[in-house]
Order: sequence, then C-alpha cells, then structure tokens
Amino acid sequence: VQLQASGGGLVQAGGSLRLSCAASGRTSSSYFMGWFRQAPGKEREFVAAIDWSGVSTDYADSAKGRFTMSRDNAKNTVYLQMNSLQPEDTAVYYCAADYAGWSRDLRWDYWGQGTQVTVSS
Repeated sequence: VQLQASGGGLVQAGGSLRLSCAASGRTSSSYFMGWFRQAPGKEREFVAAIDWSGVSTDYADSAKGRFTMSRDNAKNTVYLQMNSLQPEDTAVYYCAADYAGWSRDLRWDYWGQGTQVTVSS
C-alpha cells in the first residue's frame, strides 16, 4: 500500500486546512487509517484514527473539537479537516494504514511521506 498525503500549507492562526491521504496499490476499504504529526525536535504523535467503515473515530485530546477525520472508500482517500488551527499545530502530518486495527502508538504497517502544516501567529 502506498499512501500519498497532501493539503498542507501555511495558514494563519484560527484558519483551517483539509489534509488528504490517498491510498494506492493493494487497497481495500477494510483497513484502518490514522493521522500523526511530528513537530521539530519532538516525537511523532497520534492525532486521529478511523475504522474501515468510517463510523468509529478516535482523536487525541489536542484534536478533539477542532479536527474531524473522515474517509471516502470509493476514492480510497481519508481526510483530516482541521479548524481553529494554532501555532502549536505546526508539524509534518503523516497518514498511516493498517489492516489489523488502530493504535495511538507508531505500530502501523504503512506510512505516507508527510505534508507540512505551518500555522503563523
């Protein structure tokens, strides 16, 4: 499975961005997807995850109420709608996929290349 993340950019505090992650290769709707981020000098951290159906989601406390993860299985694509962005959200955002389930740690089978999100104050 190859994952291609896109949609990052520069936005002012309070603004919004929508990230996309398109899956290709051995694809199936029966996989779990996640978003992680890594700020300079910090470890990669969990942001959000979604099950294969799109019904169940999980969010880090920092994302709750501001970020929404969704998926379009017909397009093999997941999205992360990010609202009310703050400078502390600045990071490289990575998508991940796994057929077995999701976790908040880094034990995912497949990773995308990352997309930079920069929030200016």
